Amino acid sequence: MTDSVSERRRMAAALANKGVLTLPWLRGAVESVPREQFLHPGVFLDEGRTWRPLTALGADPDEWLKTAYSVDTLTTQLDGHLTADQVGEAVAGVPTSSSTDPATVVSMIETLDLKAEHRVLEIGTGTGYSTALMCHYLGEDNVTTIEVDPQVAARADAALETVGYSTWTVTGDGLLGHPRRAPYDRVIATCAVRRIPYTWVRQTRPGGIILSTVGSWPWGTGLAKVTVNENGTAEGSIIGRSSFMQARAQAVTPVAGDLSARTAYADSERETRVSPLGLEEWVPAFLAQLSVPGAHVVRAATSDGARLLYLFDPERESFAHFRADGDGWIVRQGGPVALWDKVERTLIAWQAVGNPDIAAIQLRITNKSHTYWIGDHPELRWEHRLNAAY
Repeated sequence: MTDSVSERRRMAAALANKGVLTLPWLRGAVESVPREQFLHPGVFLDEGRTWRPLTALGADPDEWLKTAYSVDTLTTQLDGHLTADQVGEAVAGVPTSSSTDPATVVSMIETLDLKAEHRVLEIGTGTGYSTALMCHYLGEDNVTTIEVDPQVAARADAALETVGYSTWTVTGDGLLGHPRRAPYDRVIATCAVRRIPYTWVRQTRPGGIILSTVGSWPWGTGLAKVTVNENGTAEGSIIGRSSFMQARAQAVTPVAGDLSARTAYADSERETRVSPLGLEEWVPAFLAQLSVPGAHVVRAATSDGARLLYLFDPERESFAHFRADGDGWIVRQGGPVALWDKVERTLIAWQAVGNPDIAAIQLRITNKSHTYWIGDHPELRWEHRLNAAY
């Protein structure tokens, strides 16, 4: 019969063999913290177009533990409210909370370069599992974790108490940080943000590290690691590809309605110099977001199955509409911002320097702007002024 202790050790060994679990203290935490306690009341298993509920009370004990210690991300909530104990059969829905795959969890924690005396702010408690791993090493008083969803926060708090960690769990908007317990030595976000809020920089000690996924598309996002300076700025780089659910306050509203009406009046029409299909690749997608922050890719099809592709920026009332033309593409653009012109210049410049990976992107944050760049190339430099709430 499967038991929790052996499953924890098996998962720890598997993560170590993959090279993502290298720190002895963290391996000890993985072998000690029972992940299944953080999955109550249950999870949803992906069956393609639907999600099959699996609950701790209703499942075969062996299946429950095998699922809990799989190396997959486990969805714990759909549509902002639905949990596995509320349904008896497979349902459709959009994941809104999850237990991130253990490889990503431990990799991010290792990237924080934690010391035993550090104080950590975690944005996005989720199930509380990653919180518990850090508490195991740092102590419960040195970890503060924020969750925007009251129900998710309550379940995580109960799970943390069950395994013996009475840490600081806060329900609120993590984009604002938690100034009451600042300053922090480390800030880690388990959600994606459009950009790192300056409030996090302000609440981090000089020399402290902030680790967060940046970007607003479901793909093409990057893991930013920045160090806070004495002068209140922060500098670092995008250290790799990363994918997390968007922070609730920054969730993107899908473009809906009659797309042909939205794109009826174009200001220009021409052949593209690069294929817009590049937007479906990870690094070009990230670069596009730097070039036209606020824009989103929309895919559609005609009644006869022909593929349609769009860029929309609802706030700037601008669009780019692409249609296949033989071996190439035609782009129609409308609105005050020529979205594809900006993206195309970026992609051409990126190709000219050899298509560097996402880790080539540097980042600097001040109280007035975010600046990204690759090398010293003018066309590969983007400054985003801070003129919004976060």
